[in-house]
Amino acid sequence: MSPYVSVFIVVAVSLAAIGGLYLLGRAVSVSSDTVEVLPFQSGWKPQEHALSRFHARWYPMTLVFLAFDVEMLFMYPWAVVVAQMGTEVVIEMFVFLGVLVAGIIWAWREGAFRWV
Repeated sequence: MSPYVSVFIVVAVSLAAIGGLYLLGRAVSVSSDTVEVLPFQSGWKPQEHALSRFHARWYPMTLVFLAFDVEMLFMYPWAVVVAQMGTEVVIEMFVFLGVLVAGIIWAWREGAFRWV
């Protein structure tokens, strides 16, 4: 069998599965005229539009959160192999953490942690 035929079969089966799941979702969904179309917020009516803008003071805090998030993304696999790899990877991780700490100190100096 040609490699193109097998790729075509996989693509066709994938598209058929996606289409079938879409149609199944449409068939079992509740119609919108029987349900009140409002976002669910613990029973409260929304007080602002869903596309309202956030204050600019949240963006630096978001970047600091992403720095911590990326740190954890690299530390989990590192913790699994650190005993096998030796002291070189410990030094590399401390360099990486040093760069992150420098970024956090910079954010602190710029006032990213002030809430008002």
